[in-house]
Amino acid sequence: MSHKLPPRSLYCRGIEAHEVALLEIKNLHVALEDGTEIVKGVDLSVGLNEKHAIMGPNGSGKSTLAYALMGHPAYVITEGEILLDGVDIVDMGADERAQRGLFLAFQYPHAVPGVTVTSFLRSALNAIRKARAGGTDNPIPIPEFRKELLGAMERLKVPRELASRYLNDGFSGGEKKRVEILQMALLKPRIAVLDETDSGLDIDALKIVAGGVNDLVGPEMGALVITHYQRILDYVKPDFVHVFVDGRIVAEGGPELAHTLEADGYEAFIPAAEAV
Repeated sequence: MSHKLPPRSLYCRGIEAHEVALLEIKNLHVALEDGTEIVKGVDLSVGLNEKHAIMGPNGSGKSTLAYALMGHPAYVITEGEILLDGVDIVDMGADERAQRGLFLAFQYPHAVPGVTVTSFLRSALNAIRKARAGGTDNPIPIPEFRKELLGAMERLKVPRELASRYLNDGFSGGEKKRVEILQMALLKPRIAVLDETDSGLDIDALKIVAGGVNDLVGPEMGALVITHYQRILDYVKPDFVHVFVDGRIVAEGGPELAHTLEADGYEAFIPAAEAV
């Protein structure tokens, strides 16, 4: 049974053929610093108000794709383009990509001792505001920031005491992931990439994190959810599912494809990857 889709412009509901997706990945090849190729020619488009899921077995290159999209220096883009709103961002640093509206929620968020959650979030928000003001300082007023922060923390069920603690220092897995979504809520990116955000979460934390993603995706934001398991997709309903094996997208479909993978596994798709 084939899961290949017709061209995106013919398949995507509500998108006219002439409309360009906000994020366009074209023939992307990514290698490690030693030259080992991990991502082997990926084409993918993500628009606003869309939820895309990339599903694949461990070691297939999903996280490498996520890091390469965000500009991690350990991953070398050897071929292809990453277009954000029509502009190729391949040669831009991670900070400039973030300023242009790209966001990555990490699978394993790092602790930053000495920097409180509040300080980190306000600094990140002010950096984006400055970039969008053409390099002119435009700090968010403290009362406005506090109102936004507390409102987002309440919606995401982030305990208030976390705001005064050092970022991710001693946090549980669920607390780390909620703070990642809290960042997303405050920074308001245009495209959010979530790298196995469901990893290590119990069901209650998973529902809260998924609810945050669902609330944020809309006319101003699209999301690319990278996962190994179908579980998170019970709560973040994808519009499109892409099967990722051996550094390539080997099949595409709607949300039903995630259930096929959950029932049958990835083995049926491995020959498709080897044949490419």
